[in-house]
Amino acid sequence: MGRVNSFYRDLGSGKFESTVHAQGAWNPQEQHMAPISGLLTQCLLECEPREGMQLSRVSFDILGMIPGGEFYVTTQVVRPGRTIELVEARMEAAGRTAIVARAWRLSTQDTADVAAAEDPRMPGPDDAGPHEGMTAWPGGFIRSLEVRVVPGHRPGRGQVWMRNPYAMVEGRQAPDLVRLVGMMDAANGIASRVEPGGDSWMFPNVDLQIHLHRMARGEWLGLDTRVTFGEHGVGLTSSVVHDLDGPFGRLEQILTVRRL
Repeated sequence: MGRVNSFYRDLGSGKFESTVHAQGAWNPQEQHMAPISGLLTQCLLECEPREGMQLSRVSFDILGMIPGGEFYVTTQVVRPGRTIELVEARMEAAGRTAIVARAWRLSTQDTADVAAAEDPRMPGPDDAGPHEGMTAWPGGFIRSLEVRVVPGHRPGRGQVWMRNPYAMVEGRQAPDLVRLVGMMDAANGIASRVEPGGDSWMFPNVDLQIHLHRMARGEWLGLDTRVTFGEHGVGLTSSVVHDLDGPFGRLEQILTVRRL
């Protein structure tokens, strides 16, 4: 078999197969949430698409372990509309639903006269250096990433840039947004409050909520991230997401914090 250059292979009729590049960090038998969220975003974009509609919010609920290997994706329009639509994608593996993704599509308008964003731009990847902290995480997905850290990084707070060289689906082109969403779940590991592994703590997320105020461009994803651990086993990872043109949205991940 030749070199693997994608996260997934399309087996036809809604059936896909994950490659080693989609392997998770918590368990070698599962997929990392980041690439599968990119694939589900691609499926949502391809679900009865219409001109003049923009993906504005994508919500992923993780219903359990995300097995590696073969799985199915089904999509539907849940709430059709002329200017507002709700679409859904479900990932099913090993006889159960593993992820439910829902996205709002809104009609695009010319709002250039009032366009503005309050989130400041973060320094670019040329002003960042290697992020050694990511090497503590195992798994094929983490190994697929080139990660650069902005100076000032500390536990619980950090700014990083990341990119990867792989297609989402073998032999298929996808919008830049798919590639960038396909790395966003890594936000939960870039500024960990505690060291991963050993007799430390685990803090997996049970969801991923992404809000987009414009379509993203390019191969670099910037994450301006803050991590909060509450006192009763619940945490929150919050990020402003950037491309090289500046901020384009936000993401949130709710965490279950437990001793390993």
